[in-house]
Amino acid sequence: MDAAHIRNFSIIAHIDHGKTTLSDRLLHRTGTIATRDMKEQLLDAMDLEKERGITIKAHPVTMLYTARDGEVYELNLIDTPGHVDFAYEVSRSLTACEGALLIIDAAQGVEAQTVANVHLAMKLNLEVIPVINKIDLPHADIPQTLQQLEDIIAIPKELAVLASAKEGIGIEDILEAVVKRVPAPKATGAPSLQALVFDSYFDTYKGVVSHVRVFNGELRAGMMVKLLHSGKTVEIKEVGSFNPKPYVREKLQLGETGYITANIKSPAEVKMGDTITDARHPSPELPGFKEIHPMVFSGIYPINTSDYEHLKVNLSKLQLNDSAFVYQSESSVALGFGFRCGFLGLLHLEIVQERLRREYGMDIITTYPSVVYKVTFTDGTVKEIDNPAFMPAVNYILKIEEPMVEAFVICPNENIGDMMALLSEKRGSAEHTETLDARRVMITSKLPLNEILIDFHDRIKSMTRGYGSMDYEEIGYQEADMVKLDMLVNMEPVDAFSCLVHRSKAESRGRALAAKLKEVIPSQQFSVAIQAAIGGKIIARETVSAMRKDVTAKCYGGDISRKRKLLEKQKEGKKKMKMFGSVNIPQEAFIEVLKA
Repeated sequence: MDAAHIRNFSIIAHIDHGKTTLSDRLLHRTGTIATRDMKEQLLDAMDLEKERGITIKAHPVTMLYTARDGEVYELNLIDTPGHVDFAYEVSRSLTACEGALLIIDAAQGVEAQTVANVHLAMKLNLEVIPVINKIDLPHADIPQTLQQLEDIIAIPKELAVLASAKEGIGIEDILEAVVKRVPAPKATGAPSLQALVFDSYFDTYKGVVSHVRVFNGELRAGMMVKLLHSGKTVEIKEVGSFNPKPYVREKLQLGETGYITANIKSPAEVKMGDTITDARHPSPELPGFKEIHPMVFSGIYPINTSDYEHLKVNLSKLQLNDSAFVYQSESSVALGFGFRCGFLGLLHLEIVQERLRREYGMDIITTYPSVVYKVTFTDGTVKEIDNPAFMPAVNYILKIEEPMVEAFVICPNENIGDMMALLSEKRGSAEHTETLDARRVMITSKLPLNEILIDFHDRIKSMTRGYGSMDYEEIGYQEADMVKLDMLVNMEPVDAFSCLVHRSKAESRGRALAAKLKEVIPSQQFSVAIQAAIGGKIIARETVSAMRKDVTAKCYGGDISRKRKLLEKQKEGKKKMKMFGSVNIPQEAFIEVLKA
């Protein structure tokens, strides 16, 4: 199809504002999916996506639509994730588009993630079409939502399309708005083919299948192309598009999106955001590609050590589907061989764990998540450390800097006091508050990434009874008084339990870990001390009492000195045992503590 009749757009929104339902409706209305094949969450392929009602992967689909002017248009839609952890998926998808549908829930109004996604789209100069969704709900407040659209996002309310994806209201208007307002793709003016790889997955029969958007020239089977990032030259075996299942096409022209397969067998050879060009007359690279840096690190170990190779293979398959996930092998005294993995955030970590368990049937254990610290040594060198095991002794450290984030928290007015208390508990500072409407405020706050890792999001939700929302972006590093907390069992440090914490929180963390360890370490023949230490200073202690044999049982009657003599002898034996005895911490104990 000629470029003038092609429209590339993506759908962006806060989590749970109805993106996937709307994409289902668009597929149905354009006749891409027959009524008999319609089912809920059509583009969400994973069980996890369906269960949680979230989109994890971006899904491309090509639709043909006959507009009111009688012309047939090819609409290429990319359904994107809504959660902050998958912002990279969103940015890649937006790079392949000229426009974006911004979905806002009429009952909930503008949320934190809505604002973040709009900034992302505007940075890429996309045409943003606001859609006020769920207008059929009894508690939908349309005038209020339109006002927020103007006040918070600065988009005139006249541009908004009112719709209800569930009831099928306004679907025609949305498609017409896409045709009229989203600009047609234009050639970049490069001498030959330029196509952007915005996603890929692994197919057992075809090898690596890459999702591409053609910016210049055309792609057809049999062409020799070059991947600029990896420098590899390959022959294209097949080109096609999705509707939403893949189907083969003769060629992909300027402005079209689809997939290609070539003789690429290794996931590592295709970089996300790479440019594909003609092997004989290469064109320059397309702009907008950035390497993604993980924010949260955690160790993943197989529960059964013989599964190590199996886990390695499965991680490489996962990495192909999810380019933001990185891993490298490491070993731990307690857990054996495993991998140090990097994630974009906690939901990302949770999803990867779940996929390993479900899709690949792996039994795994995950260590406590940590972030990347910058450590400046006394000799002036700076090193990035994400694992407490690599932290040097205190006397070699000049300063430690931790990653900071700017968090935008939207909450109801009555919860503002609780919110401020939570932020100060998490070592955050509220920069400013902004009243969004009669019911809600937005608090902009700076706080350490380390503090929002575990329960921050959950606590916002429970505090505001589900009405609060949060989004964050990284803003660099700041010096902090971080210390390495070691756990000693019978005077021996246990690597798997050590962590980096702020000095003000070290004692409470140490007490909690010691108490948990006391529950899970089995009794020995001698008493075992469990201590939390910073450097050489013990800050918390628990004792696992010894199993005791009643040595005075055979001694009835007679002088008390006979009993005392037996007890003293037992005491000496225990003392000797303690000097030579070692405590074996069972695997279950590690798993229990790391779960906690």
